Amino acid sequence: MTYDTVIVGGGIVGLATAFRLLEARPQLKILLLEKEAKLAAHQTGNNSGVLHSGLYYKPGSEKARLSVSGLQQIIAFCREHGIAHEQCGKIVVATTKEEVEQLENLWTRGNANGLLGLRKLNPAQIKEIEPHATGLAAIHVPQEGIVDYPAVCEKLGELIRLRGGEIKLNTRVEKILPAGGEKVVETSAGTFRAKFVIACGGLHADRLVKAAGQKPTAKIIPFRGEYFQIKKARQHLVRHLIYPVPDPKFPFLGVHFTRLVHGGIEAGPNAVLAFAREGYKWTDVNVRDLAESLCFPGLWKFLAKYPSLCGYEIRRSLSKAEFCRSLQKLVPDIREDDLETGGAGVRAQAMLPDGKLVEDFHFDEAPGILHVVNAPSPAATASLAIGQTICQRVLPSLS
Repeated sequence: MTYDTVIVGGGIVGLATAFRLLEARPQLKILLLEKEAKLAAHQTGNNSGVLHSGLYYKPGSEKARLSVSGLQQIIAFCREHGIAHEQCGKIVVATTKEEVEQLENLWTRGNANGLLGLRKLNPAQIKEIEPHATGLAAIHVPQEGIVDYPAVCEKLGELIRLRGGEIKLNTRVEKILPAGGEKVVETSAGTFRAKFVIACGGLHADRLVKAAGQKPTAKIIPFRGEYFQIKKARQHLVRHLIYPVPDPKFPFLGVHFTRLVHGGIEAGPNAVLAFAREGYKWTDVNVRDLAESLCFPGLWKFLAKYPSLCGYEIRRSLSKAEFCRSLQKLVPDIREDDLETGGAGVRAQAMLPDGKLVEDFHFDEAPGILHVVNAPSPAATASLAIGQTICQRVLPSLS
């Protein structure tokens, strides 16, 4: 059988895309392939479950547009299907005069992106929302929230199957070849034909571009983010979400506090180069993955541009005391003894040969195939909106 669409990748973006395609055209024959034994095994299943509102992103960018609309879509989806979520709000706290100036840029971006209910906070107002947080100024973002992303993926998978879509686990894609106006997808579990292929490969997105005989426009460099959990007796120090003002030179948000949707408080993540694309610990080393990263000129240019920042991230990864000092900038009462080792996630960050990080969502297209090359945070929040965008690009080819 020839499928209308084969989707590669069982993370939240691949699932949301299959869901939106079947919603738009229920008659489509859709097959989703996932190399792991379960859905949402990597980026989707190892993040802290934050619903991002669109505060940080450049107005007019795909990230800004899709996170703002995607937030409303995923909240509606969770309400409809009884999935745990909460719009608990967050504060972004400036602790230096320089950060106060940068906070103004976030205020401008947030309003330009259409966020509702933003408030500027003085030190006393910060204490009203988060009694143990300290800062010179802050922005309160009431639309921000928390959610159970694995539960979202489980429900999406269920709905895809109910609508006639197929999902095959333990199926690794090896090659994607043209064949008489169609595509042949060669996998570890057999060969499948499709009129159109959508690759949502996350940590392996650039490799799927190569597998389709194309030249990737960016390289996936894996950055690991490590978390600590706050011990139960000290969780009263954080009520909701507390974030620092992000360094505008770096794409990551800095270590922060997140209340988890099923209970508990998480602190982190940092950002260090992972030695494997699925490397959740320092001891996880994949020779091929590491060699590809180290042989990529862009990585060395990135490291040369930010040597002190990269060095500090490594030091903070190896030192619990240093990690704690970063957290104390936001919540001075937090102590090293309050922290116990938590989980970790790996961010699939697309990087250009000149060392610049791809900041926006990024797609590569060719006849009969679309690759989602760069879809890090806030892609989970924006997933249903990303799925709609992909539908708009793909459906004309299936008519």
